Amino acid sequence: MSSTTTEQDQQLLQQWHEAWPVALNDWSRYIQLHEPAYCFTVKDEKRESLSGSFAMIRLVDHSVVISLRQIRELGLQDFGPEILAHEIGHHVYCPSDLTDNARMLARMRRGLPGCEAMAPMIANLYADLLINDRLQRSCGRNMAGVYQALKSPGPPTRLWLFYLRTYELLWSLPSRSLTREPIDERINQDALLGSRLIRNYSKDWLSGAGRFACLYFPYVVDDAENARNNALLWGDTLQAGANGCPDGLSESEDDEINGAIHPAEDPILSGLDPIDLRDVLDGGGTGRVAGKDSGRKTLKSFRDPFQYAEILKASGVNLNEREIAVRYYRERAIPYLVPFPARKSPIASDPHPEGLDVWDLSSDFDRIDWVSTFTASPTVIPGITTRERLTGTSPGSEPETVPFDLYLGVDCSGSMGDPAYSLSYPVLSGAVIAMSALRAGAKVKVVLSGEPGRSVSTDGFIKNQTDVLKSLVNYLGTGYSFGIHRLAETFPADSKLERPVHILIVSDFDMFQMLDETGSGRAGWDVAKEAAVRSGGGATYVLQLPGYKGDVKNAYSPKIDRMQSDGWHVHLVNSMEEMLAFARQFSREQYHATGKKV
Repeated sequence: MSSTTTEQDQQLLQQWHEAWPVALNDWSRYIQLHEPAYCFTVKDEKRESLSGSFAMIRLVDHSVVISLRQIRELGLQDFGPEILAHEIGHHVYCPSDLTDNARMLARMRRGLPGCEAMAPMIANLYADLLINDRLQRSCGRNMAGVYQALKSPGPPTRLWLFYLRTYELLWSLPSRSLTREPIDERINQDALLGSRLIRNYSKDWLSGAGRFACLYFPYVVDDAENARNNALLWGDTLQAGANGCPDGLSESEDDEINGAIHPAEDPILSGLDPIDLRDVLDGGGTGRVAGKDSGRKTLKSFRDPFQYAEILKASGVNLNEREIAVRYYRERAIPYLVPFPARKSPIASDPHPEGLDVWDLSSDFDRIDWVSTFTASPTVIPGITTRERLTGTSPGSEPETVPFDLYLGVDCSGSMGDPAYSLSYPVLSGAVIAMSALRAGAKVKVVLSGEPGRSVSTDGFIKNQTDVLKSLVNYLGTGYSFGIHRLAETFPADSKLERPVHILIVSDFDMFQMLDETGSGRAGWDVAKEAAVRSGGGATYVLQLPGYKGDVKNAYSPKIDRMQSDGWHVHLVNSMEEMLAFARQFSREQYHATGKKV
C-alpha cells in the first residue's frame, strides 16, 4: 500500500478489507489465502506488475492484486464481495494452479488455429463465465451488476456482445440488460450453445475448454484487435503463470486432441442424440460419433519443443527458448532413465566418527547433529549453537561402486535441426544417458561440435544437471560432422583422469569422413584410438546409417571393423528415432549388467 493514501483511500481499503472474509466464505470457510495486495497509485500497480485490468491473480504465490485506484474510477467501489470472490475463484476453481492453467491454454490453442495468440484472452473469458455463473446463482452475488457498471472503452464488438448475451441467458436476464444493443440471431444461437457449455462442463471445465475456443473462433477472426480491447476490461488471468513453470506438458492428452470440436458437434450440448448427430455430420452411414474414436488403441502423442514453448509463453512463463528446451528434454527423458554403468573397486570405506564441529549456513542442512545441538544449548542459533558431526573413513569389507564419468559428444552440424524448435532424437537420447549418469553420481562433460566450424562444451566434467542440459540443447548448425579431433583436448597424452570415463559419440555416416581428416598434424583415427585407451571406461559410436542392414553396411564394413579394432563399440541405427531405444539400453546391455570394464 502506498504511503500517500488519503482518508478516502483508507475508507475504501477498510470496506474491501471487511469484504475479504465474506468473499472467502462464498467458496469455503477453510480456504487459506492471504489478503490481496491493494494498489492506490500507478506506481503501486507497476510494482505488482498489474496492467490492463483493475485486478489480477498470480498462481505462483497464490496472490490477488486489486487496484483500488481503478476500482474508484470505474465506479465499482460497492462490488467488493463480488470482485474478491471472483478472484478467489480463480485460485480454487478455474484455473486453480499453474499446470491446469497451461493445460487449459493448450486446449484453447487447438480451437484457435491461426489465432493461437488469443488463447489467453479466450481462456480468461471462459474462466470468468464459469466463476461468475456459480457466484450469481449459488452465492447470490450481483455479478450482473459488475458488468452493468463496466463501460467498454469503445464500441462493443460482436465477440463482446456474444459474451454478454451468454450471461443474459445463463441468468435469465431480459435481452439488452447487459448487451444494451440489439443482437442478431447468430449471436443469440451461439450464446445459447455457450450457456449450455458452461452449465454442462462446470465440473469438468478442462474438457469444455477446446469446445469453448471453437465456439469463439469466428468472432476472434472477424475482429481480433478490437475484441481484445473489450475482453481486457477484466483480464485478471492473462499473466497468472508469470515467474512459474508447470510440469507435465510435453505430452498431449487425449481429450485435448479430441476435444477441440464445435459445441454443435457435441451431443451433450447440441440436443441431438449421437445417432441423429452422426447423420447430420456424415450424411448417415459412417458410424462415427463426434469426438470419439471407438475401438482404437490410444497412443501417446508428444508436442514438439516449439509447441511446448508456445504454451508456456502463453501462460506467462518468463524463460528464454533454451531454458524452456531444457525443461522439455528433461521431462521427455525422465521415463527412460536407467542405471548408469559402474565399476566395483576391491575395498570400500566405512564412515568413522571423529568429533563435532560448528555447523554453519554453508553446509548441507542434513549434516546437523540435532542431539549435539540441543545438548550445547536449548536455543538454536544457526552458525553458533548448531553442531555437525565430523566423520572420517576406515577400510570396509564391501566393494565400492565407482560410476563411470561420461564424455558425451553430439553432432551439431548443419544436418541436425535446432532442438528448441523440433524434437532432436540425438539430444533426447543424450539427455536420457546424461541424466542416468548424474543420478548414479557420475560427472558429465557435454561437447557439441559441428566441424569444420564451431564447438561448445561444459566447463569440464560437472554434476549440475541443469548446466549439462543447457549445453546439450544448444545449437550450432555449422560444419558436417562431430569433430573427432576434439577428443584430444579432453584426453591428452600427459593427462591422468580422476575416474574412468566412457566416451559416447552421436553422429551419422559423415563420421567416417571426419576420421579420415587430419587436424593439428594428426589423423582422426589416431586421436579416436588414443582417447579410447586413455578414457579407461570404454568408447561407443552411435551412428545413423539409413538402410544399414543392406548394402550400406557392406560399403562401410572396413571402416566399422577398424573402429572396433581401435577399441570402440559401434552401434548403428537406421533413423534418429532409434537412438532413443539405444539410449535406454545403453548402460544395461553394454556393460552395466556385468560390471566389467568396457
